[in-house]
Amino acid sequence: MSKVKSYAALRADKPLNPYEINRREINSDDVNIDILYCGVCHSDIHMARNEWNNTSIYPMVPGHEIIGIVKEVGSDVSKFKVGDNVGVGVYVDACEKCENCNSGKDHYCEEGVVLTYNSYEYGTRNITYGGYSKSIVVKENYVIKVPSDMDMAKAAPLLCAGITTYSPLRHFKINSNHKVGIAGLGGLGHMGLKFASSFGADVVVFSTSDSKKDEAFEMGANHLKEIEHLCQIAKPSHGYITNFGLAHLEGFGGKDGVIKGKSELYDFLDLSKGEIFVNNDNKNQIIKLAKKKYISFGQEKKAYFNIK
Repeated sequence: MSKVKSYAALRADKPLNPYEINRREINSDDVNIDILYCGVCHSDIHMARNEWNNTSIYPMVPGHEIIGIVKEVGSDVSKFKVGDNVGVGVYVDACEKCENCNSGKDHYCEEGVVLTYNSYEYGTRNITYGGYSKSIVVKENYVIKVPSDMDMAKAAPLLCAGITTYSPLRHFKINSNHKVGIAGLGGLGHMGLKFASSFGADVVVFSTSDSKKDEAFEMGANHLKEIEHLCQIAKPSHGYITNFGLAHLEGFGGKDGVIKGKSELYDFLDLSKGEIFVNNDNKNQIIKLAKKKYISFGQEKKAYFNIK
């Protein structure tokens, strides 16, 4: 173990304070990284304040948009060398044995991924600590190379907000033949706007005010639509879980996480009760799940299911 300086939340109602943590000695497949930059995701704030259903583990060192330089590599590491510019995102380990892991979907690991912070290393009670620290040790499969000519400070948010918006746009092959709606011009929204615009799409920004109108058009928006609430944007023919991933993409819920047979926009999933809270025409409703199968995901739970 090596001692590393960090900023940590020691409890939910206190600000972050300087705190010394232990980092493991590197294993043969590990990369030791000097951290230069770390983005601040709003989920860091939620976690530090224990705002997500009592899932926070203290002491907590947040941060999952990590940019740094490799300072040491394990004997079996082949993808990186000392001096490389690298990044670390939201998770740092998976089982690497299940169907999802073996098909390039390890973020849906059926055993549950190990989060960069607020998790436990597999088989231990060692808490994972994030990027609000001087260095981090990560398995090489969960480290990405950053181009040497990229502005490293600006690269950090790409590891969460960036990939979250880039991935679906690329998955659906967005191009100049498409119209893309961006729900709010915030941390994720402004990146989704930039990506969609760069792909040639006709981009509409939905916003609850016109205060960001100039910024939206400067970033590539073609239209801005002012609405009272983001739930007004769409009533899709299929409901999508907005805050929780599915355990298995071809599970009970249908391909790619689509929940079949309902038109509501699903706002919140309470897996402890097997319920989905929805807002349908501004009327709050609760839909019971017909089937549930839980797997662990850090301190949260995930499920795949059908709806009654």
